[in-house]
Amino acid sequence: MRNDPAVRTPHLRIHQHNEYTVLEFHGEIDILAALETSPLLDAATGRPAPQIVIDLRNIEFLDCSGLRLLHRIRRRTLAQGGRVHLVCTHRLTLRVLQVTGLAAELPPLSSLDEAFSHPEATTEPL
Repeated sequence: MRNDPAVRTPHLRIHQHNEYTVLEFHGEIDILAALETSPLLDAATGRPAPQIVIDLRNIEFLDCSGLRLLHRIRRRTLAQGGRVHLVCTHRLTLRVLQVTGLAAELPPLSSLDEAFSHPEATTEPL
């Protein structure tokens, strides 16, 4: 496990758990949050073969900017030969992911433990 200090903004905390980089979102994920977090997310997903877990358990709102951000994280991670998991338990957010089709690209898991122990991840572009 790396001992990198966590990176924290009002909308995002990035920390390491063994080989995984956990992108833990908070609050409202809208255009302002996307602008604030994009450089940090690009750095996290720009490394070779990143192992990413997106944690949406603590969000209150997700708009189209947030959806674009999730798609960008997935696309960049896969382009670097990495794998990505999504953890989401909020009923309305899950509904938005299903209606938009993003749940097919990033199948939601119910806990971090499930993501860390899940042998498969999104590894192929759809």
